[in-house]
Amino acid sequence: MNNSYHTVNPIIRIKENELLSKETFDQLIQAPSVDKVGEILKQTVYGKYITADFEHHFEQSLNQELVDTYEELIQIVPNPRLIWLYTMRYTTHNLKVLTKADKMQENYDYLFIPDGFYSIDELKAAIETGESSTLPPTIVRSIQEVREYFEESRILQGIDVIYDRFFLSEQRKIAESLKDTYILENIIASIDLKNLITVARCLMQKRSKGFMSTVISEDGSIEKETLLAFSNKWLSDFIQFISESEYAELLEPALSKDKIDFLRLDVIIDNHLTNTLQSAQTQAFGPLPLLAYLNAKDIEAMNLRLIIVGKRSGFTTDAIKERMRSLYDI
Repeated sequence: MNNSYHTVNPIIRIKENELLSKETFDQLIQAPSVDKVGEILKQTVYGKYITADFEHHFEQSLNQELVDTYEELIQIVPNPRLIWLYTMRYTTHNLKVLTKADKMQENYDYLFIPDGFYSIDELKAAIETGESSTLPPTIVRSIQEVREYFEESRILQGIDVIYDRFFLSEQRKIAESLKDTYILENIIASIDLKNLITVARCLMQKRSKGFMSTVISEDGSIEKETLLAFSNKWLSDFIQFISESEYAELLEPALSKDKIDFLRLDVIIDNHLTNTLQSAQTQAFGPLPLLAYLNAKDIEAMNLRLIIVGKRSGFTTDAIKERMRSLYDI
C-alpha cells in the first residue's frame, strides 16, 4: 500500500501550504471583533466565504470547505476507505442525530456534518426504512439494531450506545484491512482512550455494571473485564488505575486524586492525535501524510469555529486559547 501513495503525497504537500499558520491564528485570536476576523480570513482560502454577516453562516461554510476537501481527495486516493476511517466519526454523529430526529419527529438537519461519503437523504431513507442499497452493510445493520432496540425501549441514550459500538468496531476492522501497523496501533489506542473516558463517566453517573458492559468496546488493548471490574469501585480507584497504565503520562494533566477534567481531557486527546500524525511529515510514501492532512484540516475548522463563536459570545482571549487544539506544524 505504501508505494501506491507516491503520487498522492506530493499533492498533499501542496495542500498543506494552504493551511492557516500559527501566526494567522494568533492574529485571529487577538482580533478585537468578528469584522476584524473576517478581514484576516479574506487573505486565506476561506476568503470566498467572507461576506456580509458571514459569522452567522460560517458553520455551513466550514462544512462546505471540509466536504470539498473530502471529495477532492476521494478522487485521487488508492483506497477511499482510508478517508472514511477518519470521517466515520461524522457518519456516526449523523446517524445519531438523524435517528433521534426521526424518533422524536423533530428536524435536526442543521446538525448534519458532511462526511464526504453519505448524504443526508441516504441516511434518512435508511433510518426510515431500515434498508439501503447504497450504504455499507455494517451501517445498515447498526440502523436495524437501533430500530429493534427502539421497539422495546424509548431511552434515547441507547441510540448513542449502539452507534458508538458500531463505530469503534468498524474502525478496527478497516484499520486491520489497511495492513498498516502504525494506523492499527493508533486506532487501538484511540479505542482504549474512548473506553477510559466512558468508564470514568459511568462511575461519575453511578451506572450499573450491565450498562457499562454495553458501552465498553472490546476492540481496544485493555481487557473489557478489567474495566468492568471497576463498576463497583470509586472514581479515585479508577484514576489510580489510569495513573499506572501506559496512558498515564498523556492523561495526567487532566487527572487529580478523585476528579477528572473532561474538558481538558478532550483537548489532550485531540492534541495527541495531531502530535502522533506529525511524524508523517517525514514520510514520502504511505498513507500517513494523507491522514495527517485530514486531521490538520479538521482541527483548523474546529479552531476557526471556536474563534467565531468566541468572538460572537464575548469570550476572553484566554478562554479561547484554553479551548484551542494544537495546530499542525508545517
